[in-house]
Order: sequence, then structure tokens, then C-alpha cells
Amino acid sequence: MRKGLIAMLGGLLMSVFLAVTATAQQAEIEGTITSQLEAFKVDDFEQAFTYATPTLQRLFKTPQNFERMVTQGYPMVWRPAEVTYLELAEQRGALIQKVQIVDAKGFKHLLAYRMIKTDAGWRIGGVQILDSESVTA
Repeated sequence: MRKGLIAMLGGLLMSVFLAVTATAQQAEIEGTITSQLEAFKVDDFEQAFTYATPTLQRLFKTPQNFERMVTQGYPMVWRPAEVTYLELAEQRGALIQKVQIVDAKGFKHLLAYRMIKTDAGWRIGGVQILDSESVTA
């Protein structure tokens, strides 16, 4: 009976540890995305570029190239009116943070942020627009 109680207590402690770790991880991920969105709001593309993974930084080469991609391909991210963080899930070895963004015109967009842990912390490895039809809020 004593061994069973110890095993149960150990399992409970492990569950609590994993929940706390997952919550901290999600907070860090949301912080990275929020920081990039805040940089976009003030057109600080040099700062926003720092939240991209080294792979994306090599792909775009300069903050100016990154700026063109964001302003032309992701205007809802560049100028969000409202941001809501949804679920964080593991997919094929990466963490995907779903985010709902309402743009300045009131249209909702569902995006998936691919998050990668680096030596500098969590970085954005790509953003995919999940819905093809935006709807008004």
C-alpha cells in the first residue's frame, strides 16, 4: 500500500511539473509573437526580424525584404486590431501556436505560428494562414 501511495504521489508531482512547464513554455511563445506584433505596429522591422528563426533570417537576408513580405502578404499581422491566442499543439516535431487576428477592417484571420526553440529563446519559423475566407467579426 505504501509503494502504491508513493507511486501515485510521484505521478501527481510529475503531472504538476509538466503542466507548469507547458504553461511557462506557452507564455514564452506568446511573448515572442506579441513582441513581434508590437514591433510591426511601430514599423520597427529590424526588431521584428529578430523574432524570426535564423533560417528565416537567412532566407530573407534583410529586415527590408522581411518588411515587404509582411506588409504585402500578411497585412493582418502588420496591423492587427485584436489578437487572441488559441491552442498550442505539437505537430511533426514543432510547436504550432494558433492565433486569431482581427484586422483593422474587422475581418478574422486564423494563423498557425511554427515556433522553434533556439539558444536565444523561442523564435518564429513561419506563419501559415489557415482560413482562406475571412469573416467579419
